[in-house]
Amino acid sequence: MDKIVEILREAVTAMRVPIVTEISQHRRSPFEVLIATVLSLRTKDEVTRSASKRLFEKATTPHDLIMLGESQIAELIFPVGFYKTKAKTLISLSKIIIEDYQGEVPDDLDELLKLKGVGRKTANLVMTLGYGKLGICVDTHVHRISNRLGYVETKTPDQTEMALREKLPTKYWIEYNDLLVTWGQNICKPISPFCSKCAISGYCHRVSVTKSR
Repeated sequence: MDKIVEILREAVTAMRVPIVTEISQHRRSPFEVLIATVLSLRTKDEVTRSASKRLFEKATTPHDLIMLGESQIAELIFPVGFYKTKAKTLISLSKIIIEDYQGEVPDDLDELLKLKGVGRKTANLVMTLGYGKLGICVDTHVHRISNRLGYVETKTPDQTEMALREKLPTKYWIEYNDLLVTWGQNICKPISPFCSKCAISGYCHRVSVTKSR
């Protein structure tokens, strides 16, 4: 894994980072990381990028979002996936954060998981990108590539997270998501990955890969 991370660090420098990482590099507010992550679920990065920009021009705190109201939030974030449902979720999250956490996004994984609409992926992103604390965010790319490499043998992203917590050196926890998501978006595609262009192909067991380019 040391060599894989070393190679990927260099290989992804010319690629665009995942949208929530991009946002966190300019906005360190854990609340903004949380909101951007919610918007990004089942939504392409370019759509999330523009929707987040519009929303953050109007609101960057829980109080701001509540003042906007559900209908205006929905207009601002359209056309992200499930934009009406997400508008409701953002209002709900903002109220809970104000009422239960004095307006501050919790910096504890278990507390984050208590928030409506927050799963392990979102909670770990807030921990790592919002607070700079240890966590392993596992989305479909991280799950797929970790198994494809042969580094873990799991069936779900949650199982992959737990396996990585046991096996992956802690020094790689925070950056692991960025590296593998970027690689998955550009090279290690779900179907017919670009194995011929893959810088880490020599370390990959190509588990379940039946067709490649």
